[in-house]
Order: sequence, then structure tokens, then C-alpha cells
Amino acid sequence: MALSDADVQKQIKHMMAFIEQEANEKAEEIDAKAEEEFNIEKGRLVQTQRLKIMEYYEKKEKQIEQQKKIQMSNLMNQARLKVLKARDDLISGFYQLLEPRLVVRCRKQDLSMVKTAVQKSIPIYKNATKRDVDVHIDQDNFLPEDIAGGVEIYNSDGKIKVSNTLESRLDLVAQQMMPEIRVALFGANANRKFLD
Repeated sequence: MALSDADVQKQIKHMMAFIEQEANEKAEEIDAKAEEEFNIEKGRLVQTQRLKIMEYYEKKEKQIEQQKKIQMSNLMNQARLKVLKARDDLISGFYQLLEPRLVVRCRKQDLSMVKTAVQKSIPIYKNATKRDVDVHIDQDNFLPEDIAGGVEIYNSDGKIKVSNTLESRLDLVAQQMMPEIRVALFGANANRKFLD
């Protein structure tokens, strides 16, 4: 039985619809597979980058920790040197006065350092001079905060003073160098017989 043109057209349409549906299903399957592969690759890349970032910051943290340790060590050394310097200043001040009772004045911000230095200085002084000494740190009258540091040491009645500040040392050096400065500025004085 021969098929009419209408039947042929109908079958062709039916076959085309079937092929199109199959193509759509295949395209959806390919899309789903691509989406899945994309998500897997994205997850892998994100994880890799996350690990890299974590490693970078761990390394940075270790470097910062190392720097912190170095800075702490430097600060401790500086503090130790300051205490030793303060102790040397105190001992030389004690030797100049050789009094049984002494009063020490310092800047307010140096108080704890000077206390430590005094505690370490007394046994050294006693051992060297074979004398007892009572050292009192004046906490009512501090040296001005704007000076560079150092101490002033007084005898018990405050009449004798040894100034061991940077400013007093500079004054002393300036006085000692005054003749040289005068010559440097104005030249040698021909009428001068003695140099002070």
C-alpha cells in the first residue's frame, strides 16, 4: 500500500521531532557535564589558591614573629646597656662625694631604670670603698623631662651636688674647649701670655 504525500510528510515531521528531542537531551547532558567539570576545576583552583594564600600568610607570620624576636632582643640589649650606663654614672657620682648618705635625682621616666642601677651600684661601691652608703631616690623632685637623661647626686643636706647629666657634661666640655674655640673663631691673641 503506497503512502500518500501527507503520510510521508507526517512521518518526516515525527522523525525530525524525535531527532530534535534527542539533540536537546544530548545538549542538556553536555551542558550538565560541562557545568560539573567547571565546578570541579573551579573547586580545585580555589583550593590551590587558598593553600597558596595560607602558605604565604604563614610565611609572613613567621617573618613577623622573627622580626619581633629580633626587636625584643635589641630592646632588651638597649635596656641592659642603659642600666649599665646609669650604674656607671651613679658609681662615679658616689665616688666623688664619698658620703654615708646620698640623694639621687633623675627624670621621672628613668625612675625604674635608676632604681635598678642603684641596687646594682651599692654593692660595687661598698666593695671598692669598704664604706657603707645609704642611697635615697628623690621621688618628690624629678629632673626636667626635656633633658637628655642622667642623674644628679647630693649629700644628705643637699649642699654638695654632683651633676652627671649629658647637659652638665657638655657644659664642662664646652668650658674646657673655650680657649680652642676662641682661637678657632678669632685667631691667636698675640698679647696673651697664658692660656687657660
